[in-house]
Amino acid sequence: MSLTDAIVIFLAGMAAGTINTIVGSGSLITFPTLIALGYPPLLANVSNNIGLVPGSLSGAYGYRRELSGQSTRLRRLLPASAIGALTGSTLLLTLPSDAFDKVVIVLIVVALALVVAGPSISRRLAARRAAGGEHGDDVTPALIGLVAAAGVYGGYFGAAQGIILTAVLGIFIDDHLQRLNACKNVLAFAVNTVAAVVFIFTTTVDWKVVACIAVGSTIGGQIGARYGRRLDPRMLRALIVVVGLTALVRLL
Repeated sequence: MSLTDAIVIFLAGMAAGTINTIVGSGSLITFPTLIALGYPPLLANVSNNIGLVPGSLSGAYGYRRELSGQSTRLRRLLPASAIGALTGSTLLLTLPSDAFDKVVIVLIVVALALVVAGPSISRRLAARRAAGGEHGDDVTPALIGLVAAAGVYGGYFGAAQGIILTAVLGIFIDDHLQRLNACKNVLAFAVNTVAAVVFIFTTTVDWKVVACIAVGSTIGGQIGARYGRRLDPRMLRALIVVVGLTALVRLL
């Protein structure tokens, strides 16, 4: 790895850590960056996942005040995220590697669509709350199932899992969006951690890439937690879309 590549990956990791803490989908910065630098898709996905774990923890810690009173909720949802992540990461490793090379194009398109649709989803959720609809604060079996499904997606690929989790939590739980975002950060950390453990013991990892992303995403996680509310989400989404489209061009 050249010094230039290391700096680029570090900066991508910092951007991803910031974005993951605020809205999710930071992998659409780091993963396409690794692809553009010539890393094979499977190796890039695995190394990216492990490198983002410290950033996920950093973001979750940054939102610790919003986690107050959510311990019961998290105790019921975390096992679903862990089981989903274990399933998704196992699928990634057991399916033929060329299968991921093909499906990753579809996953990037889906993830970019979710990024673009994010504001619309948020507006719909806000409108439902403003109308006084009862969502309830109970962790229902349907919510647990959808959180597990998000974990499968996160363990397999991960990009935009934060947006998926935020939407799912917002539909089922009547709470402030920042508190749901804090819950999302913890669940995403659990997914990334479980998948990382599986990858570390079962497949090849580029530890130089991991180190660059880990340091960058840890710093980014704190930036997102501290200044995230001041950043223009339209600029963040535009950046994600541009980088994601660049990756698609590289893969096609």
